[in-house]
Amino acid sequence: MIFRDLAATFIPIFVAIDIFALLPIFMSCTSNLSREDTERVVRQSVFTGFFVSIAFVLLGERIFSVIGISISDFKIAGGSLLFIIALIEILRGEPREAASWTRETVGVVPIGVPMIVGPALLTTLLILTDQYGILLTILSLLLNLGLLWVLFMNAHRVVNLIGRKGIIALSKIIAILLAAIGVMMIRIGLFDMLK
Repeated sequence: MIFRDLAATFIPIFVAIDIFALLPIFMSCTSNLSREDTERVVRQSVFTGFFVSIAFVLLGERIFSVIGISISDFKIAGGSLLFIIALIEILRGEPREAASWTRETVGVVPIGVPMIVGPALLTTLLILTDQYGILLTILSLLLNLGLLWVLFMNAHRVVNLIGRKGIIALSKIIAILLAAIGVMMIRIGLFDMLK
């Protein structure tokens, strides 16, 4: 039961982060940095992702209740947003390229936010917290960020192993899964409203 629930929270977070789409962006942002600076960017981006996510999980539902948005409303809106994000990712030809950023802030913006923690992840976290509870959701987030840390530290090896076309293919598959998760969230939100 716990492993099934862990998988049910881990997979949507993995899909929402879309690690394989982030690798080329990360490499572009860190291509001119030393190994030491690259490690600092990895730390910065993962810690930024963690703290922004936790703040949203802890405060998101309270903010929604103040402005009168129910979790069902958020499931429908969030599911629609995930579906649109996935559709854009599926139709995009090449992976996104990063703009020029300073090495002091690149781990926070654009990698930490909005690349790791964007609308897809925030929506997913809030809905998973409602369905599975905060502890399991945070555990799955930590596992995903740990995996992200390892892949970022070995980004060149991963891209060389899989290849650029492989990265694009994996990113498209993950986008299809994200679209399916979006449809599922819309369905659950509508079902909850009609109860």
